Amino acid sequence: MKQCYFCSQNLNEIDYKDSELLKKFISGQAKIIDPKFSGTCAKHQRNLARAIKRSRYLGLLPFTRR
Repeated sequence: MKQCYFCSQNLNEIDYKDSELLKKFISGQAKIIDPKFSGTCAKHQRNLARAIKRSRYLGLLPFTRR
C-alpha cells in the first residue's frame, strides 16, 4: 500500500489554489482518483476532494475533459 502523499510531506492544509498539486489527484477525465490508487489516507482524501471541488467552482480546474 502506498503512503499518503500529504502525510509524508507533512502537509496539514490542502490549498485549493494550488492547481498543479491537485492535478496529480484527478484522472484524465477530470474525476477525483480513488484513494486505493492515489494512496491518500481518509482524512486527506476528504480534504483533497473538498479542495478539488472548490477549485472547480472557481474555474481553476475543469469539471470534465473536453
